[in-house]
Amino acid sequence: METAPKPGRGVPPKKDKLQTKRKKPRRYWEEETVPTTAGAFPGPPRKKKNRELRPQGAKSTHILKKSGISKKPQVQKKPREWKNPESQRSLSGAQDPFPGPAPVPVEVVQKFCRIDKSRKLPQSKAKTRSRLEVAEAEEEETSIKAARSELLLAEEPGFLEGEDGEDTAKICQADIVEAVDIASAAKHFDLNLRQFGPYRLNYSRTGRHLAFGGRRGHVAALDWVTKKLMCEINVMEAVRDIRFLHSEALLAVAQNRWLHIYDNQGIELHCIRRCDRVTRLEFLPFHFLLATASETGFLTYLDVSVGKIVAALNARAGRLDVMSQNPYNAVIHLGHSNGTVSLWSPAMKEPLAKILCHRGGVRALAVDSTGTYMATSGLDHQLKIFDLRGTFQPLSTRTLPHGAGHLAFSQRGLLVAGMGDVVNIWAGQGKASPPSLEQPYLTHRLSGPVHGLQFCPFEDVLGVGHSGGITSMLVPGAAEPNFDGLESNPYRSRKQRQEWEVKALLEKVRLPYWRA
Repeated sequence: METAPKPGRGVPPKKDKLQTKRKKPRRYWEEETVPTTAGAFPGPPRKKKNRELRPQGAKSTHILKKSGISKKPQVQKKPREWKNPESQRSLSGAQDPFPGPAPVPVEVVQKFCRIDKSRKLPQSKAKTRSRLEVAEAEEEETSIKAARSELLLAEEPGFLEGEDGEDTAKICQADIVEAVDIASAAKHFDLNLRQFGPYRLNYSRTGRHLAFGGRRGHVAALDWVTKKLMCEINVMEAVRDIRFLHSEALLAVAQNRWLHIYDNQGIELHCIRRCDRVTRLEFLPFHFLLATASETGFLTYLDVSVGKIVAALNARAGRLDVMSQNPYNAVIHLGHSNGTVSLWSPAMKEPLAKILCHRGGVRALAVDSTGTYMATSGLDHQLKIFDLRGTFQPLSTRTLPHGAGHLAFSQRGLLVAGMGDVVNIWAGQGKASPPSLEQPYLTHRLSGPVHGLQFCPFEDVLGVGHSGGITSMLVPGAAEPNFDGLESNPYRSRKQRQEWEVKALLEKVRLPYWRA
């Protein structure tokens, strides 16, 4: 009797379904592996198959498939490598003999640099010291960029040069008007307004518009280049001072009792009664603050962007009728009857500094555009120039016959003084040097006593307000010939002015005492 064979002896075992599955063909880049069990190859892992088994070559190499025509391996040519990267030639084939940025003269860089490297950094904390070092590096880089871009400026400042041995102070305005071109000659004019004088005047930041106000209530604003009148009104009240705000569309007028704001059409917009009996006005353009000095001895700061008074400081020095601002740091300078000049900021209730300038009362003062020099005149008939860089010492002194009642600096450092009906202008060696008080640069006699002075921005023009009206004088070399079109553009349109106003409000300097 035959029995069925046992499955382990003579009959081959049944193949497992996993083993009967067809083997995966091995690729030519895969290496042959030893099977772990009989007839089974584990194969590469699924996720790391390409990363571990495929060769990791350079990005520029390509894996070429086998070709039946030619079995010769094809190798891609490597790009040409330069041994010295500085010796690369341009497209024209010529080699640059002066690689790198162009050098800048040290004298030009020092003209734009405001850092005194002779002083060592103070021994302060590491964090404060690192901040000072970063600020110095940024200032140095900015001065180098400004010196490099100076070559691109197309215009050059004007000048007045006499013949051998000729004194330029003897050159009158008629000779200058006859020598210049027609466009420049049209900038010299006289407005005969004896009925409502004397006059105070103010130019806009762009230098295109002029506003003036008479003591007997006459207020007017015009485009003085085209002589187009913007508005003309009579407020029926004494006008003590007048100022443009951040644009030529708004006008601040210090009247006999209160401060009034008008637009360029002569319409009264605001009457600020908290600012009463104002004598002098100054506008800080980057802070949107209108500073007012009054008969009561108060210095008031009005934020024109929100319409609020942010500070009211008592100077405790009596009537305030001498005021000027430092254009570099927006510090207000006040002249007092005891011969001192006090420096004020809205963040402090006490003056930042006090400078004893004259033996008598201070009649006028002015600060140059760089914030380096301050000119003062007093009842002792002396005209002094002080250094504001920490020393507050007088650099030069000159005794005038009648004393100066009004002072003003130009953008390039010229100093003008109004003495009665005579205007004297002094010039220095350059913009960074103080004006020399030895010999006047120009002299002009007016038809009445001087009541207000200001140089026109970006124009070689001096505006003088006197009892006989308004006089526009030509002063060669007074203004900066090049302007920043994104900051103060005299030729901007109405749309550009609106866009600039929004940008200026967004970039307004916010001080720590404000409560937003």
